[in-house]
Amino acid sequence: MPCKYMFIQLEVIPLQTEKMSVHKAGFVNIIGHPNAGKSTLMNELLGMKISIVTAKEQTTRHRILGMLNTEEYQIVFSDTPGILEPAYKLQEAMMKSMSAVFTDADHILLIIDLSDKKPFNQAALDKLKKLEIPVTVLLNKMDLSDPEEINSAFTHWKGELPQAEVMAISALHKHGSKALVERIVELLPESPPYYPKDQITDRSERFVVSEVVRKQIFEQTEQEIPYSVEVVVHSFKEVDSIIRIGAEIFVERDSQKSILIGAGGKKIKTIGTSARIELEKFFDKKVHLELFVKVDKDWRKREDKLKKYGYLN
Repeated sequence: MPCKYMFIQLEVIPLQTEKMSVHKAGFVNIIGHPNAGKSTLMNELLGMKISIVTAKEQTTRHRILGMLNTEEYQIVFSDTPGILEPAYKLQEAMMKSMSAVFTDADHILLIIDLSDKKPFNQAALDKLKKLEIPVTVLLNKMDLSDPEEINSAFTHWKGELPQAEVMAISALHKHGSKALVERIVELLPESPPYYPKDQITDRSERFVVSEVVRKQIFEQTEQEIPYSVEVVVHSFKEVDSIIRIGAEIFVERDSQKSILIGAGGKKIKTIGTSARIELEKFFDKKVHLELFVKVDKDWRKREDKLKKYGYLN
């Protein structure tokens, strides 16, 4: 269900060209290794936080669409899970959802963390080489790199993907955003908008809540806990000027439940308070949030549970 909360876009970048006589629209998929800056980039280009961002890898589990709208164009960005070699069934399901990103796009943005020295996933690279749509390689975190390092990466990626354009950016500090949007629009096909112009994401209010709660768990717990968690919102009701939300946090083992709740319930209270504050900013309303922690044994390794939680069809 599309999110019914619509927000004014912030800092939409105007084109430095003559007014278009036709409307352009298209799908731009953002791909890369975990923690390369995909979610940060999409949030920056949209002007608001649609995808959650943490310092930990593998924060993004689902493809999330975000729409950048002006009178002349609509860019439908797709934030995606980081490309990795799956170690368990949840990761297999995440990578399975990635299979379409090479075929349902009008433009691919491959974001590369300049500080990440690991070789890029060869299977994904082979698919990129065969594409006939525009591909742009974004060398991210240029603010943390010296010119020699940037030039070396530029040469490397022009060699790997000769058909691609290569740009150095800093998603976090907005370097290169204006030029990137202008180039994307230049390459967009002529098309009417795919979504209403006042819609900026394909995700529901409940999904937004579950992601905000999961973000706080990522930020406030360690080791395997954040990766073992699934959040399900079982109630979302607007009553007068307040939104009342109930959510269940599922973990795989009793020991994880104890850690997440904390001594005297302190940990889960802190997570809930931080999530509530963020949700109040997002919805621009008071929020009452109740969290319940439950065990769903080994859910990440079971196909029936992955279907239940929406990772498999």
